[in-house]
Amino acid sequence: MDLDELLLDTEDKMEKAANYFVAELRTVRTSRASPGLVENIKVEYYGAMTPIRQLATISTPDPQLIVIKPFDPSSVSAVEKAIHKADTGLNPIADRALIRVPVPPLSEERRRQLAAVIKKLAEEAKVSIRNIRRDSNRELDRAVKDADKPLSEDDADRGKKQVQTLTDTYEEKINAALEKKSKEILEV
Repeated sequence: MDLDELLLDTEDKMEKAANYFVAELRTVRTSRASPGLVENIKVEYYGAMTPIRQLATISTPDPQLIVIKPFDPSSVSAVEKAIHKADTGLNPIADRALIRVPVPPLSEERRRQLAAVIKKLAEEAKVSIRNIRRDSNRELDRAVKDADKPLSEDDADRGKKQVQTLTDTYEEKINAALEKKSKEILEV
């Protein structure tokens, strides 16, 4: 593997780790309604576990309400049960062809708990990025010793600096997402 390939692979892995963290943040509840709170909940639909987003349209007509309108009205009760089972703290209300999910405001204690949870998620994402950095640096060290396609030590050092730059960039992306979500959770 040459240096450019290694750097592209490293960047791709770090991007995926950061994007996973951002996707996880969407599922964390704030005091505002968001489709992300319910869109990935799995519903048993004709024997297959299917995310709600594939079975229905999800909207937030106001900051305290999520409205789910299944494409198949016969699946309303299955969607309602799945939301109850998901243990999100939300209580769906079924109306013939749609489901209303009121989002109650969070208590101060719950806000602090959620802030701690997302901080832990952020730290896990950073550890993942640092592990990618470690693996890339090991690969560079191996390439210097490789007899078939040797990499000069100068190129390896340059590569390690670029890997560190990528690490710093993606850790900053995680910090920015964490700060934004923390602010969203803690505001009243």
